[in-house]
Amino acid sequence: MGFAAQPAFWNAAAAIRWDGTAEALLRATQSVESDVGRTPSFRNGPREIDVDILDLGARTRPSDPILPHPRLSTRRFVLAPLSEIAPRWKHPATGLTAAQLLLRLPERPRATRLSSRPRGSAAPDP
Repeated sequence: MGFAAQPAFWNAAAAIRWDGTAEALLRATQSVESDVGRTPSFRNGPREIDVDILDLGARTRPSDPILPHPRLSTRRFVLAPLSEIAPRWKHPATGLTAAQLLLRLPERPRATRLSSRPRGSAAPDP
């Protein structure tokens, strides 16, 4: 997706509880990226880590961070894990679940699930 001349990367989704502002969450994600060693690059270029805010309590925002994430509904690699961890989540603008949005996407580019662990299982693969 995006800049093709880069190594394959892992993608994950996580649900967190956040009581602060959207701006404070953006600063926190940028701090995590910096701590891991992310270095400035060009848009969609190779990077060590990329932490995106997909949604924040069904809020909509036109400015940074834009909520929901503006490309969320076009990215299989985002919607696939999101549909697993939050099957009842609905896009604030369309009302569609991540699984419903997935059905609207073309088959390519693909997202490959690396774990064979059953959904809902917290145990790591052996």
